[in-house]
Amino acid sequence: MRIVAALIAVLLLAGCVRVVPGARPPVTAPRPAPSATPTPAPTPVPPIVAAGPSVASLRIGAEDARGALASFIESCPRLVSRTDASTLTTGADWRAVCDNARAWPASDAARFFETQFETARIGDGKTFVTGYFEPEILASRTRRVGYDQPIYGLPPDLVRDPNWTGEGRAPLGKATPEGFVPYDSRAEIMAGSLLPPGVPLVFTEGVADRISGGRAPILAWAADPAEFFFLQVQGSGLLRLPDGSLMRIGYAGQNGRGYVGIGALMRERGLIGEGPGQYPGSMQGILRYIRENPEAGALLMNENPSWVFFQENKGDGPLGSLNVPVRAGSSVATDPLHIPLGAPVWLDVDRSEADGLWIAQDTGGAIKGPNRFDTFWGAGAEAERISGGMASRGEALLLLPLGTVAQAEAARAQALR
Repeated sequence: MRIVAALIAVLLLAGCVRVVPGARPPVTAPRPAPSATPTPAPTPVPPIVAAGPSVASLRIGAEDARGALASFIESCPRLVSRTDASTLTTGADWRAVCDNARAWPASDAARFFETQFETARIGDGKTFVTGYFEPEILASRTRRVGYDQPIYGLPPDLVRDPNWTGEGRAPLGKATPEGFVPYDSRAEIMAGSLLPPGVPLVFTEGVADRISGGRAPILAWAADPAEFFFLQVQGSGLLRLPDGSLMRIGYAGQNGRGYVGIGALMRERGLIGEGPGQYPGSMQGILRYIRENPEAGALLMNENPSWVFFQENKGDGPLGSLNVPVRAGSSVATDPLHIPLGAPVWLDVDRSEADGLWIAQDTGGAIKGPNRFDTFWGAGAEAERISGGMASRGEALLLLPLGTVAQAEAARAQALR
C-alpha cells in the first residue's frame, strides 16, 4: 500500500511536486515586435567540469555494474539520438560506447565502465540524494462498491491557449464560449466535473459500472482517495486489482494548475509538530490526519488545485523521462541541464544503500542543480522503507566517454571568451 517516501514528504512540505511539466507559466506582457536586426540568442555556457579519479579506482561491484550496464544499454537508443540539454556531450560522443555496450558480456560489466569511461566532477561535486519508489494502491478497472475515485486519462479538451503571446509555452486550459480559461481544479474534478451529468459520486448496487460520455476517459477506480492523492504526487504507480493482478499507470499530463503543498499548509496552521493534537511532518503523519479528519482532510487536499492524469503502461517498469523503464537500484533522476540523460553517475554518500553506479534516466520538478539526485528503488515494502529514509549527502561523479571531459572543458572556455 502507498504510504511514505521522504522525497514526497519534502515536496508536500516545501510546496513543490515531483512531476511539473505543463505547469501554467506566469502571465506576461505580449512580446514586442521583432527589430529589423534580431539579436542572436546567447550561447549557453556549459557547466563547470573538472577531471575526476579513474573509474577503476571506484572499485565498482560486479552486481552493481551488471545492473548499470543493462540500464545503460536500454538508454542508448535515446542517448545517441537526443540533444543533450547540458551541452556536455553530443549523440556522436556516445555512439561507440553504446555499440560496445551491446556486445559486452554482463559477467565483466565492471571492466566495461573502467575501459570506456572517465570521470568528471560537476561544480564542487557535493551531492544531496533522495529516493522514490513505485507506490501500490487498491483499484478496479470497473466501478464497484468501495471504489469511487476515478483515475482519469488525459482529457481531449485539455489544450494550450492557441492565442498565447506571452513568454514560454502557452498555458494549459480549455476553450469555452466565453474564451480560453484555466482547466478544472482538483476541487472541481473531485466534485465530478469530468463525469457525465447525473453520475453519482458514490457507487451503489444497480448503478452502471461502466461510464462513457464524460470529458475524460476513466482508466480505473481507486479505493482510497488519499492514497491516490499521494500517487499523483509521485507521478506513477501500481494498481492492485480485485483479482490480484497489477495494472501499471504513469504520468500522461497535468491540468496546468499550480501545485500547493498540503504539508506546508498544515505547518502554517499549527497541525504539524510534537504537541497535543499535532501530527508528524511526514507522509505518514499527513495521511493519518486526513484519515482521522475525513471532511477536513478532503478540503485540505482540494486546496492543492493541481491534478495529474495517467496512462496505462504495459511495460515491466515505470517509464522515466527517457521513455525507457526505470530500474530499481540502477536508475536515478537528475537535472538534465547539468547531467546528460542516459549517462552513468557514481554516488558516494552517507547512506550506503545509495553508494555505487546509477544511470540518469529520469527527471523531477524538485531535482534541480548539478549534483541533485533522486534514486529509484522499485516497488514494495523494502523499496518504500529505503526511499522513505533516503536523504543523504556526499560526493558525486559523472562518467563520460573517454576524451569527453577535455572536450567539455574546452567548450566552456570557448563559451566564456
